[in-house]
Amino acid sequence: MTKIKFFQGLLNSLFDKPKINKSLNFLFEKKKSLTTSEYVENVVSAKGEVSALSHAELLISHCERLNDKELINFFEILRKNFEVNSDDLYLATQNYKSEKTSENLIKLMKLSEPLRRDIFTRCNGITRGTIRLVNLRKRLLELIKKKPELKAVDYDFVYLFKNWFNRGFLILRPINWETPAHILEKIIAYEAVHEINSWDELRTRLAPKDRRCFAFFHPAMQDEPIIFVEVALTKEIPSNIQNVLQKERVFLDPEEAKAAVFYSISNCQKGLTGISFGNFLIKQVATDLSYEFKNLKNFVTLSPIPGFRNWMRNKYPKLDAKIEKIKKSDQLSKIKDDLLTCLGEYFFKSERSDKMPNDPVARFHLGNGASLEQINFIGDSSSNGIKLSGGLMVNYLYDLEKVEQNHETFVTEKKINISKNAKNSLIKYYKEID
Repeated sequence: MTKIKFFQGLLNSLFDKPKINKSLNFLFEKKKSLTTSEYVENVVSAKGEVSALSHAELLISHCERLNDKELINFFEILRKNFEVNSDDLYLATQNYKSEKTSENLIKLMKLSEPLRRDIFTRCNGITRGTIRLVNLRKRLLELIKKKPELKAVDYDFVYLFKNWFNRGFLILRPINWETPAHILEKIIAYEAVHEINSWDELRTRLAPKDRRCFAFFHPAMQDEPIIFVEVALTKEIPSNIQNVLQKERVFLDPEEAKAAVFYSISNCQKGLTGISFGNFLIKQVATDLSYEFKNLKNFVTLSPIPGFRNWMRNKYPKLDAKIEKIKKSDQLSKIKDDLLTCLGEYFFKSERSDKMPNDPVARFHLGNGASLEQINFIGDSSSNGIKLSGGLMVNYLYDLEKVEQNHETFVTEKKINISKNAKNSLIKYYKEID
């Protein structure tokens, strides 16, 4: 235990951000308020480490006060004034082409990166700089909808975040009823799949002996979960989410469990959209649980099909209108054949240019090497489940010995790995399944 604490302390110290001594700020204060351009220029022109951090702190604090219109101006300044210098880059390319030395290559690589990345890197060094940049990108993602030309700036955020948040820096922690309250509050707030409405509901997901929750943290954001997964330990692969979430049930001894069910995976930071963590999380948790409980045979999800109703609304509006009129989930039985016919088409007839599955959750799990294991009619009888997926849910199976092979098959052949069980559930309705 002492060794673990020492290692954690050492790791955390690597990411501790130096706190800016406010007594030094008078060196940089001006009687008149600075413009956004001046704040940016001060960060760029700073020579010493202390002055660079102080100016970076002032810039981020300034940005956090800006309204959307003013923030667009900030990002436009970065886009226009701190881009790659094409003339210098061309000259460096010609120099390297004529003389392929290490020096010329290094210069070429440096000039190929936009100067604004240095600005973001300096801002990352301030107190809570990482989470503040993540929050800044969260706002940028909203602004891009109006200003698509800002995608170049967003690309730089993604480039840096993929380096700063690589798997080697992520720390897997169990979340349980003993976890500090301020972390548990964020689990409630960030739950994106099955809403948690109270502390009592949270307790039913964390406290029982047959329930687990795990989250990834980053040393620079120790109180901010990045992504978390909720797990149910069960005897069989479940077909209904209401049975998993029910409060009144017989608790299972974990040693008797045969299946680990990942029933909710929630990304916590919108500013990290596009940075993949879930694939690492699921495989790591599955591996850890397999070591802890030797009787576990199946590692599966119980997943919604969130794009299904939107697809159906455009493709089969009459059937969608029938679902819209349904008040009770058992009424779905009247249109079961039509629903499963549509589901087969939705899964196996891609309308995307890359020929990947239409459904985003399917792309995620199948891309991670899972296989489509089971189709669950009325798997989610809640109003939200009917609204998003027509009440349907699916199980994706993570066979730890086959995930790499499945991943390769899926990526190279664009072919869905499907079990005989799932195929038999759909083939009656959709004949084009291979």
